[in-house]
Amino acid sequence: MGIILKEKIQGSAAWKGKELLQDDSWIYYWSKEAIVSLENALHHVQQKGLRAPDFTKEDFPIPSLTDEIAYFVDELENGRGFLLLRGLPIERYTDEQASIIYYGLGLHMGIPVTQNAKGDLLGHVKNIEAKDTKTVRVYETSERLPYHADLSDVVGLLSLRKAKSGGLSSLASAMTLYNEILEKYPEYLGILYRPVLMDNLGDGGPDFTPIFSYHAGKLSSRYMRGYIELAHEKAGNPLSKVEIEAYDIIDSILHDEDNRLDMLLEPGDIQFANNYTVFHSRTQFEDYEELELRRHLLRLWLKMPNARELAPDFPGRNGIPKREETAGAIKA
Repeated sequence: MGIILKEKIQGSAAWKGKELLQDDSWIYYWSKEAIVSLENALHHVQQKGLRAPDFTKEDFPIPSLTDEIAYFVDELENGRGFLLLRGLPIERYTDEQASIIYYGLGLHMGIPVTQNAKGDLLGHVKNIEAKDTKTVRVYETSERLPYHADLSDVVGLLSLRKAKSGGLSSLASAMTLYNEILEKYPEYLGILYRPVLMDNLGDGGPDFTPIFSYHAGKLSSRYMRGYIELAHEKAGNPLSKVEIEAYDIIDSILHDEDNRLDMLLEPGDIQFANNYTVFHSRTQFEDYEELELRRHLLRLWLKMPNARELAPDFPGRNGIPKREETAGAIKA
């Protein structure tokens, strides 16, 4: 277990949702010129006969957006830790064209990493109506998606279509969470800095990771309660009473209406969030009967050029290894 930070996190990363409801500076609106630049790059990729994710940053040239990209990247690591990019005219594009624009933008921000054992670089977040929800990842259902962080520096979502009802995206600052625990429940910090077993539903085997990690001057956090509980259930090692209490405290703080920020991702909206400073979730939703109308988001996991240094006991910035690389071996 590393150093336990005994001071509150200051700055814009420790935000509260109720305050941001009065301030839309976290929303970036695409200009007409920016959209033209993105569409020119789209045509460049199409003229080469390429599709996402099988092209490079050089295949998607957007030199006029250098300042915007630099702002996005800096805000994710050194600012609030999240962004909403709004105004992409998604109705102009096929799903394939939208995926090219989205993936091309991601290539200019960072390096896409694999999201599952199949090696997917561009994920599809949609309800596949699985019968046994314990054997699939929750993003493949219409159920509520609990607050969590993913195994990459940054997670991005592009909304292609929204649900018939519900499906709000919700963000909460892990830094605000830390400040509240430090102020009101400091006796639980030792437990939350201790590595805990976390399941990945067969995608690369279980990991040990702490909830909080302070390293090289920065506090990082990772939390996926359902996967922690599943890992301990599989191992026949139930969580202790004090661990359950600690996780209940986390959940109560994250779900506090003052702390969380709820938003509906309209078609064309792109959301990016830092996985070390922001937790994300989704409310339950009702889908359309017609498959072509159903809620559908595209997801990126990015390794960022300006990302923080992570402690050795805080793994998981490189995504989930492809199954060929992990076959026959389970990580400790």
